[in-house]
Amino acid sequence: MGKEFPDGACMVFGGSGGIGQGVALEFGKAGSDVAVCYRSKQDVAERTAEAIRAAGARASIHQVDVRDRASLDACIAAAAAEHGRIHSMVWGAGPLVGQTPLAEWTEEAFRNAMETEAFGFYNAARALIPHMRANGGGSFVHLGSAGHDWYPKLDGLSVVPKAANEALIKGIAKEEGEHNIRANSVLVGVIDAGMFHELSEQGVFGDEWIAETHKLLCLRRWGQPEDIGAAAVFFASNRASYVTGQTISVSGGFGV
Repeated sequence: MGKEFPDGACMVFGGSGGIGQGVALEFGKAGSDVAVCYRSKQDVAERTAEAIRAAGARASIHQVDVRDRASLDACIAAAAAEHGRIHSMVWGAGPLVGQTPLAEWTEEAFRNAMETEAFGFYNAARALIPHMRANGGGSFVHLGSAGHDWYPKLDGLSVVPKAANEALIKGIAKEEGEHNIRANSVLVGVIDAGMFHELSEQGVFGDEWIAETHKLLCLRRWGQPEDIGAAAVFFASNRASYVTGQTISVSGGFGV
């Protein structure tokens, strides 16, 4: 059986988040080194790295503010120096967003969402594309939103910036394929972790919302971080070496 991944590491931005932790660990279980990128939760990033090491893979942690181009460049340079090569990048960085009508968004909230998710992804891609070209190729995996296919009312601060990244994924796939660089997207549904837990604790997602949303799931269960991780691992692995510019909706059949 061949190797799942080239030598080097997968960089997971948002690796200390509820979903990002699970994604990073799935890469470790699949045999890839992992560079866990975090903004403020160093303790969570370190625990995630320890779990990856326990699974038999190498792991490093890297603090970064993805809104800052210099911080991103330094983070990527440090991860490349640590692991020798970055073979894949998973983009899961994003702010906690409430359920707010579009007409009531503040400029600050919209700007923060775009700078974190869209500008952040763009700047990370700008830094990594030359690295991947020089090292025989690579893979980008964007953790998008199932709302890209079936727009969930009030969730625009999450869906809109991710939609910009869906276009960037298509552009990378189209323009960088000749350099053996692939780009795909995992559309994320309601996952029993991270933002879902935080907003439920704040009362944003009440019992009625939870019950009505659950009815929209064909599989009648909430997704788990490892469900997202499995799709991301597939896209980044050699098993998907002829797959680019595509999306997988990991949503339990949400809104079908």
